[in-house]
Amino acid sequence: MKRVIILLTIIATSHLAEGKIDLVTLPERDSVQLTIYNSADLTLVREQRSLTLKKGWNWLQLSWANTLIDPTSLSLEPLAGGDKLEIRQLVFPARTQQVGQWLIHSQISGKLGFEITYFTSGLSWRAFYMGTLAQDEKTMELAGYVRIANNSGEEYENAQTRLIVGKVHILDQIAELAKRNYPYGSPIPVPGERGGFGRASGRDLRWAEVDHGLRQGLSCGYGGGAAGFGMARPKEIKKEGLSEYFLYTIEGTETIADKWGKRLLSFEAEDIEVESLYKYDEERWRGQTIRFVKFANDEEHNLGETPIPNGNVKIYRQADDLGHLSYVGGTSVKYIPVDEEVELNLGPARLVSVEPTLMVFKTDNYRFDSRRNIAGWDEIRTWKIEITNTRELPIEIEITRGFGTAYWTLVYVDIASVADDAISYEKHDATHARFTLKRTPRSKWTFGYTVTTYHGVREEVMPK
Repeated sequence: MKRVIILLTIIATSHLAEGKIDLVTLPERDSVQLTIYNSADLTLVREQRSLTLKKGWNWLQLSWANTLIDPTSLSLEPLAGGDKLEIRQLVFPARTQQVGQWLIHSQISGKLGFEITYFTSGLSWRAFYMGTLAQDEKTMELAGYVRIANNSGEEYENAQTRLIVGKVHILDQIAELAKRNYPYGSPIPVPGERGGFGRASGRDLRWAEVDHGLRQGLSCGYGGGAAGFGMARPKEIKKEGLSEYFLYTIEGTETIADKWGKRLLSFEAEDIEVESLYKYDEERWRGQTIRFVKFANDEEHNLGETPIPNGNVKIYRQADDLGHLSYVGGTSVKYIPVDEEVELNLGPARLVSVEPTLMVFKTDNYRFDSRRNIAGWDEIRTWKIEITNTRELPIEIEITRGFGTAYWTLVYVDIASVADDAISYEKHDATHARFTLKRTPRSKWTFGYTVTTYHGVREEVMPK
């Protein structure tokens, strides 16, 4: 039997001080909606339940024992008949823990619908992706998934689940509020402070952007249909923008059991045009050649409908026509807005290498001050760069070289005496040059350059 953590009890009295107490059967949830952030330990829960009230005064008691619910965020609103109901207050009785009571006055008797909302901790979600490169590595299939984990202490059956991408500003940690013995501190009044245990006597809630974003801007209905069993297609995840947030609504409903996780398909895209790129930067990667896959989150690349949340990505390659895959590499990816380009760092390349060798080093053009001290000079270095591609595919490679100063000039030299297409470089920044080359499969190629760096007063005469 499913263990229900939240205990709802209706206590009807003809008078607040005395009267008969009736305990009614715990009402099941009619529906529940979860809105889960991925940037904070925060979830907004909206429950609908049908409660039986008697005419007159009623006590509605709620217990959140063994959960991570923040009692200071509890809210109760009638779905209909609000003009016949008056919710006076939410109190937290003395000498009790994790128990609250709403005082309700009803002009009618019978079953009425209510919505209970609160914040809880312990629910989280994360995104991850699987990309499959074609054999020629010119296109890629990309599948996105989300995994929801529930460690809140509560089980949510047939919940409509919504996922929020975006930073949220909170002043209180939900888990800390949920683990307090008393919602607003000790039940023993502190001298000089207002006593009592009602919500009005506690500190004001400080939800700032969270309250506005989750309770108002992110509210929606409870449609979507039941999930059912044996579905023939994956759940659709509906995405929509909400100012600085982005909302993913999972189609239908899902049971999110306590202490369990669930994986859901977010999107699938085929024939994404990609570029395989290799990079060599000795200052960044200590002599390793690093492989990248580059594409853009836009319509031209069969993407671009929504931002792509941060997560982990693994890239595979079709090894043959039989569908066998080989693992290429994996990395983490940051949030990718629509129309933004991304480069996935897949780690060191095993089949592409770059080997620079210093061939000549000398100094020249010394300048002296009036005391015959050295005031300026040039340093001249000649480098040989050898590129080896043992892959069966052509490659594009970027080689970045740093010179330690913004005062430098560079010329090419023919080291290998091998005729080849001309190469060129660009000034990547003030102190670095970048060479971009395309090399054929299973080839080795060498080029050379001489870089002159200018120091001291020689900086003033550096050729422009």
